[in-house]
Amino acid sequence: MLQLVRLFDELPDGFDDLIAEASDEGVRNMALLADGWAPKDQARGARFQDDGEAILAAFLVGELAGIGALSVEPAAPEPARRLRRFYVRPAMRRRGVASALAAALIHEGFDSVGLLTVNARASEAAGPFWEAQGFVPDTSGPWTHVMRKT
Repeated sequence: MLQLVRLFDELPDGFDDLIAEASDEGVRNMALLADGWAPKDQARGARFQDDGEAILAAFLVGELAGIGALSVEPAAPEPARRLRRFYVRPAMRRRGVASALAAALIHEGFDSVGLLTVNARASEAAGPFWEAQGFVPDTSGPWTHVMRKT
């Protein structure tokens, strides 16, 4: 059973394993998420709790399978959101985790804006994955792909 959980105060149990697995693949985004996650009384990092932002953890049969976040895209010429800090553990891939996580973030993003962006430079599989979700290549900003609300 797949469960998506919105995160607020703490990164979930098993997050250290996610960092290690991402690092083993040369993906830095989980380490960046950990570095930016700070106690509420510190002004450091993005906690994905402002209007239009979210961070979701995906659990498959109770085990942390992946994480994805949504934040404001400041570089866009119109109100937009960026899907970011997206990673699914290798052992959990090809089970619908990434697609479910992406669909939830896309839905949430389109609740407030008509443009979503993503940077798919993290791995060779990232671009084709995002294109399968409906994003199209676009290099007009600091992103690789965009999706417009239809």
